[in-house]
Amino acid sequence: MSNKTSRALIGLAIAGSALLTACASDDPLAAQAGNSGGKNYIAGDGSVMELAVDDRGESVEFSGQTFDGDTISTETLEGPALVNFWYASCAPCRVEAPDLANLSQEFGDDVSFVGVNVRDAAETAAAFERNFNIEYPSIEGRDGKILLDFADYVPPQAVPTTLILDEEGRVAARVLGAVEHSTLKSLLTGVVDE
Repeated sequence: MSNKTSRALIGLAIAGSALLTACASDDPLAAQAGNSGGKNYIAGDGSVMELAVDDRGESVEFSGQTFDGDTISTETLEGPALVNFWYASCAPCRVEAPDLANLSQEFGDDVSFVGVNVRDAAETAAAFERNFNIEYPSIEGRDGKILLDFADYVPPQAVPTTLILDEEGRVAARVLGAVEHSTLKSLLTGVVDE
């Protein structure tokens, strides 16, 4: 094989690889998940922490306003709850959004879902929720108050973080980083069946 033919084949391989990479995701921000370098977030490692009933601390007391002006608090949530910390340009948040939307529909009668948007204005948050068909409410959390309420469980820069609260409002599980559908479904089923 000539050098010219070898170079042509290598060039085709590189171009094909770039094309496959570009097609891997229709969402360029989601494609950056796991590569947080210089992207203004610290990517979680996907680690899961589950707490046995006897090992759970006190109920987490929190209260915040949605972008529509409604109040969501420990007292307004019924039954177990999922609390997801996110913002629109966070790549792992975009990766997990479809799973959260689907699971909120599947567990809607048994688990209250609420987001905490730590960075966006109302219009940006609403566009994200429309794009990913998210129907549960989000608290506007740019002031850091909600993060402070959950400080024992949510590292301030590890977004996304997902917490599952039991019926008493105690943290039953935490996922740092993008959640996986099967893992989150298992955690939700566990807290619902307690």
